[in-house]
Amino acid sequence: MVALIVNGTPQTIDMDSDTPLLWAVREKLGLSGTKFGCGAGLCGACTVHVNGQPVRSCSTPLSAAEGLDVTTIEGLAGADGRLHKVQQAWVDHQVPQCGYCQSGQIMSAVALLNDTPDPSDADIDAAMRGNICRCGMYSRIRAAIKSAAKA
Repeated sequence: MVALIVNGTPQTIDMDSDTPLLWAVREKLGLSGTKFGCGAGLCGACTVHVNGQPVRSCSTPLSAAEGLDVTTIEGLAGADGRLHKVQQAWVDHQVPQCGYCQSGQIMSAVALLNDTPDPSDADIDAAMRGNICRCGMYSRIRAAIKSAAKA
């Protein structure tokens, strides 16, 4: 049993502590917005926040999140349903094509803006480097991040 807080709600998860956080979030909690991509922490599709920091949930054992705050893509919107400014920028800039990588892209972008509210292109490149978009929407992603920074 591993206790953690997911999207503001205390959870106790009955899984082996070495199970990837990704599977606890998707399979036990039913939060399917976080995606499995590569399974090696290289593509970024599985990015969530643990205590505000972006982590690759496919390669993070559940035990590493014990007692900590985990935020998934489902936890970004406000209690009133209003989208987070990064999510809204993604919509406004029509970022997604297939959409598979987008929850991880958004989680990385939110972490960037939390640390660097007015990022340069170099800041964006550095923060988003580990997120792969097979559809090649990198220019739209950059534009959405810059738009969210101004919001």
